[in-house]
Amino acid sequence: MILRFKQRFFSWFDSYDIYDENGNTVYVVKGQFSWGHCLKIFDAYGEEVGTVKERIFTFMPKFEMYFKNQYVGCISREFALFKPKYNVECNGWNVEGNVLEWDYTVVSGSGHDVASISKELFNWTDTYLLNIYDPADALCVLMIVLAIDAEKCSRNNG
Repeated sequence: MILRFKQRFFSWFDSYDIYDENGNTVYVVKGQFSWGHCLKIFDAYGEEVGTVKERIFTFMPKFEMYFKNQYVGCISREFALFKPKYNVECNGWNVEGNVLEWDYTVVSGSGHDVASISKELFNWTDTYLLNIYDPADALCVLMIVLAIDAEKCSRNNG
């Protein structure tokens, strides 16, 4: 399954559209006013399916994940010198990026690839291509990308 993650150009809060390979909207993400980033995820029918919410006052950046309104775990950045690394608490996944922080690989605890994430260059807004090997993992992979993008935004603007 391939998804294209594209930030909207004009928006007061973080907002994104996520498309499938045919250009159909699969998810819409809307930022909400809060301390730290709070991103609500809606499916193509407008039903809320998840939330990514930044925990504030932590040593390393952490983002809570909710499916509907149920807490399922968090995504946390790990200390690393040259390549960004993230741990996904709810399913034992690990995420490692390249030095430039444009490409990421999501790997399961057993060592198989779950998804690859690539930032598309030369766009007006943040745009990522998500190659997800099992469509059932799409929402969780989307949450990872939202957390990474929000963390980079906070670091670059903070």
